[in-house]
Amino acid sequence: MWEQTSSALYRKFTFKDFSEAFAFMTSVALAAEKMDHHPKWTNVWNTVEIWLSTHDAGNTVTDKDNKLAETIDRIFNANN
Repeated sequence: MWEQTSSALYRKFTFKDFSEAFAFMTSVALAAEKMDHHPKWTNVWNTVEIWLSTHDAGNTVTDKDNKLAETIDRIFNANN
């Protein structure tokens, strides 16, 4: 579930291993590029953390972030 912080949407995803985490990141990267919206994220072994905010809107959460969050959830749910 996404959490709204003061300036971003945040979610942590956990996978079986690094390969699954990296495959997820690859799918998210391709979808984000199509939407011209690029997340801040980290990856350590089987964990991916993502923060979404719109830089052009002063690093606040916009509809663009919510749409990307929905897309990320679909990608995650399709593979788990």
